[in-house]
Amino acid sequence: MRRDYRGKNVIVVGAGRTGLALCAYFAQRGAATTLSDRRRGEEIEGLELLAGLPVALDLGGHNEALFCAADLVVVSPGVPLSVPAVAAARVAGVPVLGEIEIAFDEFTAPLAAITGTNGKSTTTTVMGEIFRAWGKRTFVGGNLGTPLIEAVDEGNWDWGVAELSSFQLEAIASFRPRYALLLNLTEDHLDRYPDMASYVAAKLRIFENMGADDVAILNAEDPLVVDAVRDIRPRKEWFSSARVLDEGMGFDGSHIVWRRAGVETRFPVSELRLKGLHNVENVMAALLPPLLEGCPAAVAWGAARAFAGLPHRMVEVRVLNGVPWYNDSKGTNVGSVLKSLSGLSAPVTLIAGGKDKGGDYGVLADLIRTKVAHLILIGQASARIDQALGSLTHTLRAASLEEAVGLAQDLTPAGGAVLFSPGCSSFDMFKNYEERGDRFACAVLDLAD
Repeated sequence: MRRDYRGKNVIVVGAGRTGLALCAYFAQRGAATTLSDRRRGEEIEGLELLAGLPVALDLGGHNEALFCAADLVVVSPGVPLSVPAVAAARVAGVPVLGEIEIAFDEFTAPLAAITGTNGKSTTTTVMGEIFRAWGKRTFVGGNLGTPLIEAVDEGNWDWGVAELSSFQLEAIASFRPRYALLLNLTEDHLDRYPDMASYVAAKLRIFENMGADDVAILNAEDPLVVDAVRDIRPRKEWFSSARVLDEGMGFDGSHIVWRRAGVETRFPVSELRLKGLHNVENVMAALLPPLLEGCPAAVAWGAARAFAGLPHRMVEVRVLNGVPWYNDSKGTNVGSVLKSLSGLSAPVTLIAGGKDKGGDYGVLADLIRTKVAHLILIGQASARIDQALGSLTHTLRAASLEEAVGLAQDLTPAGGAVLFSPGCSSFDMFKNYEERGDRFACAVLDLAD
């Protein structure tokens, strides 16, 4: 159901790319639009994009009275609903929605929505490549990069594929994808959520409005996922990286095996450019919606095997003196580090740390003990990681990422590997994980032979 915003008083909270796109969207639809951000104007990148649009500014903080008098408050993905002005608006009865809800009202194509703790971006991108290889005009974005709101006025789409964070799912109302994927559940964002149960509850909202005609794509080998989805309404389709399923997408150690309605299709994993068991899971999940929609298996597999990977996700920056250097800056939680370390052989020099998100670093203990010869810590979380893991291997702290890279070069012998997988967010030292990854890559490329 499309909402009519003409003459409505709308507050957009957060002046990132999504917030700026929302302002343009509402202004073009006749709303009295205000952009609110805690930063001052000179601190906001891209504010000039609103020049010429009738958008008022509430900068340097949030005017609570303004929020409470609004007809609608729309939050950008990174804005917590606990922000005092947002919370006050909710108490005053003002609807508070997120960008994904607003965009869904006018996005007319069927949508596949992907959530989970790890693997979302890879799965989203691979699925988008499959739909496009099948000849479908496909939007690919969401939390991955391009906000869904930017797709609304771009023309007629055949499909949408959107990565969704738990933050985005907090502020939905009627959002209902045709396919919803829950890839896995591990500790993350416990700096924002009071406990793991609250984080899982936010993820599960993706299924909230789905019915029996919709489809949930689920990880059969993640016990938290299996337990969490017992009572959801959509039809369940499973994938497993540990066994071949009687019905669904499985793995026999060398082939992805898809069985459906008595027909078996096999895909040789050796043909994938993506490496690691976690990427086998990502590819299996990405294959399912297009195949269930009738995409020829050869087309789907051709697109999947051609995909080389995302920037900042286990990218080999260079091999120097017999040592490969891996940029895994997108590894922003402990579960991601676990998967990345699992794919490497000892001895590894691990550079980790950043802004602490409240995860349990102790789950890395076995891998640190058996694979990591040197642990180099940076950022705000270094003391906490040191306390949890520092006694298990040779551990150092560095004042900067560049210093950490220099230490890693001195310590790592030929035949070893250096992995930069922070396990934390980037916001203590960098603008985002992309900037952090670029800085790491530059530092590595600057090293002398």
